[in-house]
Amino acid sequence: QALKENCASTGRADEEDSTRSQRIAELESEMDFLERVNWGGEIMADEMIEKLKKIALRRWDFGGKPYPLITEEELYNLSIRKGTLTEEERDIINNHAMVTHKMLSKLPFPKKLRNVPLYAAAHHEKLDGSGYPFGLKGEEIPLQAKIIALADIFEALTAKDRPYKKGNTLSSALKVMSFMVKDNHLDADLFNLFLQEKIYLDYARQELLPEQIDMA
Repeated sequence: QALKENCASTGRADEEDSTRSQRIAELESEMDFLERVNWGGEIMADEMIEKLKKIALRRWDFGGKPYPLITEEELYNLSIRKGTLTEEERDIINNHAMVTHKMLSKLPFPKKLRNVPLYAAAHHEKLDGSGYPFGLKGEEIPLQAKIIALADIFEALTAKDRPYKKGNTLSSALKVMSFMVKDNHLDADLFNLFLQEKIYLDYARQELLPEQIDMA
């Protein structure tokens, strides 16, 4: 009888150890996932959002009181579908374009430079009209602003000194920009010229790390 009880006890212990090991492995996998999405990739897929929601339902006990594995605020911040900014933070940052326009408009530019305030402010406009601060679209956007937009996005994608993300490789950055062209955000003709003349490579050789330059 004692032998049977001992075997049963050992079996339960083995089962508990197995369950514990499985749970630890799941937690480590979830923490790796949270660390990965916290870097702010370009796109958060639906299945990644759902996984975050499931993780947010998990609780851990401390002093007899349950605590969420991640808080509601952390879930909200981690669930940003594109980039690293919440809608509230993006609204604040987007305001810089209008501030730029107002500030530059007060300067006494000579006649040939009178449109500089518009060029500077409109580099966040998109061809489909979904940009800011004026909601310009298509040919309403000055060519100069379209050029600045292309350069600004390429620099932002490849920048190696951003504390919140690593700089993309050339191939990755150009892939993202090609999607922006397809989405009617960036000018296709300018992007094609950017590629054909290999302007990206001239910049990369001066500003990027060797490991970022993965194409010629």
